[in-house]
Amino acid sequence: MKFCPVSRFSLLVCSLSAWLLCNGEPSGIRVPLKNDIGISSRMPRAAETDRRQSINFMEMIDNLRGKSGQGYYVEMTIGTPPQKLNILVDTGSSNFAVGAAAHPFLKRYYRRNLSGTYRDLRKSVYVPYTQGKWEGELGTDIVSIPHGPNVSVRANIAAITESDKFFINGSNWEGILGLAYAEIARPDENLEPFFDSLVKQTQVPNIFSLQLCGAGFTLNETDAASSVGGSMYNYDKSIVDSGTTNLRLPKKVFQAAVKSIKAASSTEKFPDGFWLGEQLVCWQVGTTPWHIFPTISLYLMGEATNQSFQITILPQQYLRPVEDVATSQDDCYKFAISQSTTGTVMGAVIMEGFYVVFDRARKRIGFAVSTCHVHDEFRSATVEGPFFSTNMEDCGYNIPQTDESTLMTIAYVMAAICALFMLPLCLMVFQWRCIRCLRQEHDDFADDISLLK
Repeated sequence: MKFCPVSRFSLLVCSLSAWLLCNGEPSGIRVPLKNDIGISSRMPRAAETDRRQSINFMEMIDNLRGKSGQGYYVEMTIGTPPQKLNILVDTGSSNFAVGAAAHPFLKRYYRRNLSGTYRDLRKSVYVPYTQGKWEGELGTDIVSIPHGPNVSVRANIAAITESDKFFINGSNWEGILGLAYAEIARPDENLEPFFDSLVKQTQVPNIFSLQLCGAGFTLNETDAASSVGGSMYNYDKSIVDSGTTNLRLPKKVFQAAVKSIKAASSTEKFPDGFWLGEQLVCWQVGTTPWHIFPTISLYLMGEATNQSFQITILPQQYLRPVEDVATSQDDCYKFAISQSTTGTVMGAVIMEGFYVVFDRARKRIGFAVSTCHVHDEFRSATVEGPFFSTNMEDCGYNIPQTDESTLMTIAYVMAAICALFMLPLCLMVFQWRCIRCLRQEHDDFADDISLLK
């Protein structure tokens, strides 16, 4: 899979397609995703070479902590003397920003006035996300990762002074590390992201890897789920985003996926709010019926247009365990698939099944099964392929003609309705102006006659 230097970096499957494919295998829902640069099911050879030659940025970090519902973070130090902060790792954005003012959800924050190496850039910045936003002031300072590469760099930092629904209570992180490309940095692409500064100022290669390990829970021995079916296109982009929790799908794909999962798990009854992520479902500890839920497979186009790979996730990933609930004696879950208006987003619940390599230098992403993913006796997250077809691009760019025809029909109907309403109005206005003109001529004629008398 690839990084492309447009939009949000992560998986960056630009102009990707996704559809649900029915087949006879017991692997559940399949969602083929298409991109136009490439993906590898194993670590790219270039990445293996870089690992031997130099330090792989994220592999050296031994304190990557957190969970999908609240985000994964790493400890970093900022300033002189160093101030320790936990920073959210986000592959879907490009700004490095830290809390720099007191906030109810922050135990500590960055104090610029205490750093002898802080430099004020005298420029403000505003960054909105899918959920939450912040604004702050730009500057630079010395940054290092205590449990990562033994290096320090001078990097751009946004000091967050105001925020709304950005920090999460109990998440234990105080800032965000955007690892995407400069093209989506705020306020503009001229602001160099942290990772670019790291590569330029040190011997760290332009590649990193992430292995997100969720909270984990007890698993049961279950039977494999049966297949489900349907078909749908996703003709917008897709990204791999560690800063997003859910697997987010375009509306039609989401609706088809929910319909299929409902059909497969019909032996249990779920409230409508569960499928919208608004309500939890709970079972007694150790009795979650995993076997009734299907797996979900996503197809991703390879570096060649006739090549694809398949990654498969388990219900133990898309049903996210929720711990802080009143019914602490039960195993409770939240549905971690949601609707998107901006294409497919493969969030943390997807990444928790895989070791993901982000090869920024060669603009591609590699997947391998994680050593810490949740599995049971019968099913496991998998990476399979390559599979070959004539041209995988076709499934991504062919928008269904029925949708275009429907839109055109609606447009013509609306135009006709407007014309029907406008025509009488135009006639009435024309008639009114004609009558007014006739009256004016009559009055002028009468005035002329009176003058003659």
